[in-house]
Amino acid sequence: QLGVKTKDGLYYKFIGFRDQDVASLTSFFQSAFGKTPEEKQLSVSGRNWGEVDLNGNNLTFLVGGKQAFEVSLADVSQTQLQGKNDVLLEFHVDDTAGANEKDSLTEISFHIPNSNTQFVGDETRPPAQVLHDRIMAVADVGAGIEEAVVTFDGIAILTPRGRYSVELHLSFLRLQGQANDFKIQYSSVVRLFLLPKSNQPHTFVVISLDPPIRKGQTMYPHIVMQFETDSVVESELSISDDLLNTKFKDKLEPSYKGLIHEVFTTVLRGLSGAKITKPGKFRSSQDGFAVKSSLKAEDGVLYPLEKGFFFLPKPPTLILHDEIDNVEFERHVAGGANMHYFDLSIRLKTDHEHLFRNIQRNEYNNLYSFISSKGLKITNLGGAGTAEGVAAVLQEDDDAVDPHLERIRNQAADES
Repeated sequence: QLGVKTKDGLYYKFIGFRDQDVASLTSFFQSAFGKTPEEKQLSVSGRNWGEVDLNGNNLTFLVGGKQAFEVSLADVSQTQLQGKNDVLLEFHVDDTAGANEKDSLTEISFHIPNSNTQFVGDETRPPAQVLHDRIMAVADVGAGIEEAVVTFDGIAILTPRGRYSVELHLSFLRLQGQANDFKIQYSSVVRLFLLPKSNQPHTFVVISLDPPIRKGQTMYPHIVMQFETDSVVESELSISDDLLNTKFKDKLEPSYKGLIHEVFTTVLRGLSGAKITKPGKFRSSQDGFAVKSSLKAEDGVLYPLEKGFFFLPKPPTLILHDEIDNVEFERHVAGGANMHYFDLSIRLKTDHEHLFRNIQRNEYNNLYSFISSKGLKITNLGGAGTAEGVAAVLQEDDDAVDPHLERIRNQAADES
């Protein structure tokens, strides 16, 4: 293989040469550029401790002064400082790679002890932090030379959880938190959701991604942000007049003043071109846009939208109408406080099922009417084939006989 480093610090690698090509390549570089290629020795010892050499946009791991491996920092999508001594590098994942493609490197972790003399730190900045900062200056995770168009500080993000500074750039958005730093190309943003929370001073803004971002072993296809509904901001966009009058004409304005969630989604839509989905015609019994429910062990709210259902905040679950085979209303067993609730089962065409539990019974009529209007197949309990039939099942008298409770009462009476 042949490595070529340019004057601007970039490093290119060419592979597939034969042994007999070395002489002709050496002669070519000597005559054309006046430079003699340097031959590198490779380490084959298999040791996993050594030194790290940062040269331009290349990171080389050396064992005994010989190269064990090297990676391009331009391929690094995220770097994290784990604890005080570990630096984790995550690499851009090629989502177009087929199932039969070769394995690719997705992450690598370096352990840098406090006794390290190559990256000298101090009590507040250990050697691992020094290496992390040097990698950040080169890797494809920072803002680079492109200035942010607008920045929103201290934004609460529920998944992945934390408070982040959100920078909107011309071609990507950046989430910068204390422990994590994500850079997301706008080409990965497929849709935005603007969903107010009922009877609460907060509004969800969801950014749906394909491919998703990755933190450790967890994939996040939806970034769930939470804004204060009544918070007002005034923002000046850092963008040239030429771009405003050409590429972003009729998409962006020089400045904005308004509710923070509206300003954020408007600017993000203008930059990314992604469409915004808002609540449709559905209204709950409290005139809200969603109904309270739980999915698995998590409490949240279920938004019936014009083209799907969205459960928030955790786990954020988007179900499109086109994916649904049928829905079923399930009544809780007689007796106890649960009589005031019912469950909604949504079965997909793939046979996967989502069960939304503990929906208040007074939400039934609105939910049934909305689901029916969308032409979705409703499988009713007890052979009830109409809305009235299901309603009768769900709205039976709270004092309906509980066989188990009756049996206990009878046993107590016999013993007395």
